[in-house]
Amino acid sequence: QVQVAESGGGSVQDGGSLTLSCATSGGTFRGYGMAWFRQAPGKEREFVARIEWATGSSYYGPTMEARFTISKDDTRNRMYLHVIGLEPEDSGIYNCAARTENFAPLDPTAQHAYDTWGQGTQVTVSS
Repeated sequence: QVQVAESGGGSVQDGGSLTLSCATSGGTFRGYGMAWFRQAPGKEREFVARIEWATGSSYYGPTMEARFTISKDDTRNRMYLHVIGLEPEDSGIYNCAARTENFAPLDPTAQHAYDTWGQGTQVTVSS
């Protein structure tokens, strides 16, 4: 069974940058879509960005596109999230999620559109 795991989180200064990585394991990855979500302390988990595995098409949550870049490496079956201009409000747990079933969700930004989740990686931005 395919699993995903995040890495690359840590503590950064306001204005800094970070690249998060999501690695797949446990078998041949045939994901149809992958996404990043994040959850700040005391807030709901929110959609950050997603990428369609077959086409590489990427989509971002509101206000995310300016500073966030989602990408993938087909040869390594990895997904990345590069963030620039980090702000304290970006602090939280960032989760990688994969859709391993072949269906087109009505809302691909919703958490229920993904069936495989990582444990998350903590990002802390200090001012």
